[in-house]
Amino acid sequence: MKIDVLTLFPEMFSGPLDESIIRRARESGRLELRIHNLRDWTHDRHRTVDDRPFGGGPGMVLKPEPIFEAVESLVNEQTRVVLLGPTGRRFDQAIARELTQYENLLFICASYEGVDERVRETLVDDELSIGDYVLTNGNLPAMVIIDAVARLLPGVLGDDASAHDESFSHGLLEYPHYTRPAEFREIRVPEVLLSGNHAEIEKWRREQALARTAKMRPDLLEKKETGGNTAKTK
Repeated sequence: MKIDVLTLFPEMFSGPLDESIIRRARESGRLELRIHNLRDWTHDRHRTVDDRPFGGGPGMVLKPEPIFEAVESLVNEQTRVVLLGPTGRRFDQAIARELTQYENLLFICASYEGVDERVRETLVDDELSIGDYVLTNGNLPAMVIIDAVARLLPGVLGDDASAHDESFSHGLLEYPHYTRPAEFREIRVPEVLLSGNHAEIEKWRREQALARTAKMRPDLLEKKETGGNTAKTK
């Protein structure tokens, strides 16, 4: 998979995406990641990317010209263009799996008061948000989504079953995990996990996942009953 990121702050991506699983995915060639500075598509000596909003109001808005030029120079027929900002559908594990279907993703990281509406209307295939809170720009959401998507690519985790059983993979929180020693500070691992009875272990894990989800995230159970998100298309 190839992922392009269009941002005003490319330096923010150094570090988080150069370590651990993402680093291995890039080194193995399973993930090609390119970070682009939006200012590279400006044509004035100040490299201007924003301006005041028509109609007044606080803040600045990203201008359409550099974004249009950048996107048009980076996309191909397989590219899905994704705008990152608070008006998008809320990102979750199902959407992460959905994004793995595409050969090329292009993330536009919104900044300031957002982007000119003509960008959203004309260039964008999808809009995503990682939660109902305010961040400085779309860079951190881009990193979160890249991490979540990359670990689902075949061969990235080493054992693809790891991603299959993680939290949210089946719409539930993950069941509890234990490792050696079997008893620690008088707290013993549940006997079923020591039994060797795989059918009983799977049953226990399912029950624990349901109980944990019902207690901590009942909204996930409601979502399973009503269905998930639907994608926006041009």
